[in-house]
Amino acid sequence: MTENEPQEFQPPPPPEKIEESPTPQMSEIGTVTSIFIEPGKTFEDLNRKPRFIIAGFLSILCIMIFQVAFIQKVGFEKIARARIEANKGMADMPKEQKEAIIAQQTGPVAKYIGYAVVPVFMVIFFVVGGLLYWLGAMALGGRSTFGRGLAVWIYSGWPPALLFLISNLLVLFLKDPSEIEIGTNQQGLVQAGPAMLVSAKAQPVLHALLSALDLFQIIGWVLAAIGLQKVAKLKAGSAWTIVILIALIGVSLRVVSALIFG
Repeated sequence: MTENEPQEFQPPPPPEKIEESPTPQMSEIGTVTSIFIEPGKTFEDLNRKPRFIIAGFLSILCIMIFQVAFIQKVGFEKIARARIEANKGMADMPKEQKEAIIAQQTGPVAKYIGYAVVPVFMVIFFVVGGLLYWLGAMALGGRSTFGRGLAVWIYSGWPPALLFLISNLLVLFLKDPSEIEIGTNQQGLVQAGPAMLVSAKAQPVLHALLSALDLFQIIGWVLAAIGLQKVAKLKAGSAWTIVILIALIGVSLRVVSALIFG
């Protein structure tokens, strides 16, 4: 080829294809309600666009409503006194010192702190759970993000939280305050599993183990397994592996707590 020969025409490279993110088909309010009826389709839509604010807020609200109702029914002072009596380290404490601690724990500042701890703890619980689901999905070959893991964690816990609130409020309003065991019932009056057959005071470790087989928790596990399959594109076995491993971590923490605090 000489310098005077025309160069062969080279077509320009095709423009880079920009993949558009899929558009969600449900509103966030729609996902909050449809998770009860069509969990698979709901998680598919959450995969298109992860959302969790409304479901997370409602879950926190359910726990706070029960806490407020429980305190109003039983009384802040009775709860504080029961906690001190159940604490092995305070068993030999002089009565005057116990009364001083009770007065401190039932003061206005302590009450506000007690109410504020719940949402703060729940937010931390959500973040840790979403992180575990995200890392678990990635470790088993799934495709996920932290936002998607957080959405699965929150949406799998939202229906059990609502069922927990409804069932426990019914029992709370029907039960006499003198029949309520504060040490165990503050986490829920309804025992929806074999833990109801074991006394938490007499056999705290066994009670902690059996409390994992609770109907509310099982519902959450099923929803979480569905969510991980739809959102992280995992097979059923991998999704259930993640759910069960994380559940075992929770059971281990309960058992350790039962061993330490009784």
